[in-house]
Amino acid sequence: MVGVDAGVIEGFFGRPWAWSARLSAVDFLRDWGYQFYVYAPKADSFLRRRWREPMPEETLRRLSQLSKRGAASGISIGVGLTPFEIYLNYDAKARAALCAKVRQINETGVDVLCILFDDMRGDVDGLPKLQAEIVADISAWSNARRCIICPTYYSYDSRLAKEFGLAPKAYLRDLGEMIDPQIDIFWTGEKVISNGYSAEHLAEVTTQLRRKPFIWDNSISNDSKLRTDQLFLDPSAAGWAMPAELVAGLAINPMNQAHLTRIALCRFTALWAQGGMDSGVASARSDCLNDLGSPAFMPRLLADGAVMQETGLARMDDETRRTLLARYEPIADPYAQEIAAWLRGEYVFDPQCLTS
Repeated sequence: MVGVDAGVIEGFFGRPWAWSARLSAVDFLRDWGYQFYVYAPKADSFLRRRWREPMPEETLRRLSQLSKRGAASGISIGVGLTPFEIYLNYDAKARAALCAKVRQINETGVDVLCILFDDMRGDVDGLPKLQAEIVADISAWSNARRCIICPTYYSYDSRLAKEFGLAPKAYLRDLGEMIDPQIDIFWTGEKVISNGYSAEHLAEVTTQLRRKPFIWDNSISNDSKLRTDQLFLDPSAAGWAMPAELVAGLAINPMNQAHLTRIALCRFTALWAQGGMDSGVASARSDCLNDLGSPAFMPRLLADGAVMQETGLARMDDETRRTLLARYEPIADPYAQEIAAWLRGEYVFDPQCLTS
């Protein structure tokens, strides 16, 4: 993607992608100008609440396979680790468990390690100092070429304080001062789910963090209570835009539907131009979407996509749902099968997701 280090972070709640979809996504990302993929599904408890326990051998094997595929394709592969509630007691025992987990991740050969402090309470005295200490330890143990952290308060959105307590005074400023300037910091914008990023906002955040923010974009994610019933196939519908020169990178948190996500990712590349959204680029490359499926199938899907995005299941009448299900259920194509599963209600909201 021209002008920005962009990729995908599978960082959503609910039904995760299949390993086969992750492997094929590596080639897709390469072909469409993306640079990385990060494995961080909320459903993997061994990277979150059970982080003290060893990861299953099957997961390690799959990640190693993914790393090799990425190396062959020129795509950086990463892992997201959430040391859940480690702030309660970062003693010698916790430190040893964390070191063991990082060294286990090293065995997979991943290029990127994301340290995620989201989805846990943050109203803790001395939180920036403790998190900086943890990040420094992990950086020393990790073999990854790049490290990115997600703060507990990764947006100005008031819902974070509502769910996780008030942030310590000057939390972002202090964290930015204490974290190695070579380490990137995720940021979701003015809201947890932002549909764009103004130059003024990004400049303010840069001052706070002492570095350009690495955008974690949730504009197409559909794991929240209100968004599980929708498929976000076109980010341009909300007027998405971002000035590339003001960010360190772009990590797109995708939909639970791995193949349908590729339609949105293709749209992102069509939207992108140096400095933000360019309708001329979008128009010039609109036909690229036909490359995602057979010419006879994809145009119909794209036409139906507006209903799936704007109306969603909750407001869709029974007749429309039955018509769409009859159209896509018989088609032995991963795009069609994901639509059919969505229409059948198989993508269930995970109540651990706290955003609306």
